[in-house]
Amino acid sequence: MTLLCVHAGAGLLAVLCLAGTLHAGLVDRPIALAFGALVAVGELTRWSGHRLREPAPLGAAGALSYALLGQCAGRPTGHGVAQVVAVICAAALLGAVPHIARGHGPTLDDLARRTLTAGFAAACFQPLYNRGVFDAWIGPAYALLLLALLALTALCDAVLAAALAHARTRWPFGPLLRDQLRALPGVGSAVCATGAVMALAVAVAGLWALPVFCLPLLLTQLAFRRYAEVRATYRQTIASLARATEIAGYTPAGHARRVAALSEAVGRDLGLSEPELTVLEYAALMHDIGQLSLLDPVPDGATAHLPAEEQRRIALLGGAVVRQTGVSRQVATVVERQADPCCEQPLAARIVRAVNAYEEKARGAGPGGALAALEELRLGTAGDYAPDVVEALARVLSRHRSDPAPSWVTHG
Repeated sequence: MTLLCVHAGAGLLAVLCLAGTLHAGLVDRPIALAFGALVAVGELTRWSGHRLREPAPLGAAGALSYALLGQCAGRPTGHGVAQVVAVICAAALLGAVPHIARGHGPTLDDLARRTLTAGFAAACFQPLYNRGVFDAWIGPAYALLLLALLALTALCDAVLAAALAHARTRWPFGPLLRDQLRALPGVGSAVCATGAVMALAVAVAGLWALPVFCLPLLLTQLAFRRYAEVRATYRQTIASLARATEIAGYTPAGHARRVAALSEAVGRDLGLSEPELTVLEYAALMHDIGQLSLLDPVPDGATAHLPAEEQRRIALLGGAVVRQTGVSRQVATVVERQADPCCEQPLAARIVRAVNAYEEKARGAGPGGALAALEELRLGTAGDYAPDVVEALARVLSRHRSDPAPSWVTHG
């Protein structure tokens, strides 16, 4: 229902604004075309990646600056809220055409957020500015006013993004909103600052200020893209190391990947932050790497059935291997402590232990194997598995029961 309401609201707003603008004609056509071109270029330079909050920061900054533009080279502008939304929507769709043709275009959520946040910023600024309410705000006070409006817009966008993610995934809204707010000081602050600076610069120097002040954000976007590529390469390296146990025949094919995917889902259900989820994912991928030190492989790699001391020995060996690979010390700690007594484990280690045991017990057990494995884990919550983790696992499995092929499907 949330998705339908947001998408329908954004679509209706865009259609009404486009129709009204086409009927009345563009006001200050050169300004509208210049900002439309900026938003379109921002969409053309968008990139896709894992857990990116703003894939088109230049387009977002251009949209916000146009929404908060009151003057151009000292002359008052005459565009209103409807024209702001219409220009931004048309430019965003135009810039997204090449990406859509390649199958990597923006999602409906992205387009809805861009439309609603631009409309919100314009609605907060344009009517009041055109009535002269902000005439007394000059110099630093006017700049602070723009920053305050941008901060309010960013906050609303964070709430909207968290609500959309909650509606799509059913993950808890609170942690999703917390992650969105934590991401604001990064690229979000760069977008807001650039939007404010461009609006102020165009008001004084005219449209020539646009290419000058969008260059720093383009360079920042390039740096973020390289950082994302490094992170992707780093994850691929960890995934390759995790597959060593499968290649050597110690664990079934796909076991580490399934445990990592299900562990991440459980971690999200329990409200872990993005950095904590990253550590959890890496530890889950490498949780069995200690088996490479064994002379005799464990049958099917099923360590959950081993004596506690043997489990601890394999976990310690795994932690030692992880430390030698240069992976984060936090990941090594989780791998080492996955076989410790439940009450002494960090939350990530509890999740990896429970999910690994579930995957091993449910593997190849037939149609009723998943329920039997989950019930066995519930019976073991007195000392082996954390009750909150097992219940979160049950919620995740129940939530995705209708998915015919979830990422943690328990077969090789």
